[in-house]
Amino acid sequence: MTHANAPLTPAGRQRLVERIEAGRPIAHVAAEAGLARATVSKWVQRYRIDGHEGLQDRCSSPVRRPTRLSVEVIELIDSWRREHKWSARRIHHELAARGHRCSLRTVSRWLARLGINRRRDLDPTGENNRKIGTITARFPGHMIHLDVKKVGQIPRGGGWRAHGRGSPAARAAKRGTGARVGYTYLHSAVDGYSRLAYTEALDDERAVTTIGFFHRARAYFAAHGITRVVRVITDNGTNYRAKAFTRSVLATASRHQRTRAYTPRHNGKVERYQRIMAEECLYARIYDSEHARREHLNIWVHHYNYHRPHTACADQPPASRTHQRVTNVMTNYT
Repeated sequence: MTHANAPLTPAGRQRLVERIEAGRPIAHVAAEAGLARATVSKWVQRYRIDGHEGLQDRCSSPVRRPTRLSVEVIELIDSWRREHKWSARRIHHELAARGHRCSLRTVSRWLARLGINRRRDLDPTGENNRKIGTITARFPGHMIHLDVKKVGQIPRGGGWRAHGRGSPAARAAKRGTGARVGYTYLHSAVDGYSRLAYTEALDDERAVTTIGFFHRARAYFAAHGITRVVRVITDNGTNYRAKAFTRSVLATASRHQRTRAYTPRHNGKVERYQRIMAEECLYARIYDSEHARREHLNIWVHHYNYHRPHTACADQPPASRTHQRVTNVMTNYT
């Protein structure tokens, strides 16, 4: 498809060819059109061989692609997907066992081209026969989810949200000696059963900082009766992959589980908590300093644990599902 600013369209190529067929030199016609002589010669040659059809756009794909999957392999992918409902990873393993060399991404791409990459597209009725798996914690402390959210700090006097993006006051807050704003790293821990959350605003996300946060989170959970931790779930950040952090986790928990790469939904409970925190606390109001936002964050975390209804807790606060409570002042929504 020719874009809007293209100097040549099929009709424009036709006009150039007509001028040259009338006897004008190719170099003169190319100079008038602002094109290279070789480009004009190419279209003239195509016109003389194929006529008006030669002036149309051609497919840019190569004629021969040695690494492209054969028709037999594509038919295997299609049949296995339709008959057995196999995933791309299972199909990739089966092809490798039969001696066909292709990557997992190639199988996924062909499933999308065939229109059967989604399970609900496999049934003629359109019904989804996919069994959705859930990550369910059985008791408090069964799964503790950790994650770090990186947010920009607020300069003194407020940032662009207070003064407007691009305003003189917002630009002045970033100028001068020591005016570099930097970032705040919000370390969060969420109990998968009760949804009890603990958050600290720290200055970095190094392993030693994360280890200190983890032990303070353990003390916070222990104060609420969560003394036994079975599994700690994190992503694949450098602070969580550090051997020192793994040793600290295994000293108090039975297992340290890292999610699959590029699959944040496996740590979805803390991811969702961070989204709620951003919507209801971090960006819900205008702060005039980073200190003011951190103070309000501490208040909001207490509100989240003791007063805010949570759908996973039958519309009760997360602290209602713990054995002990730090404070007895808690809203009841029954």
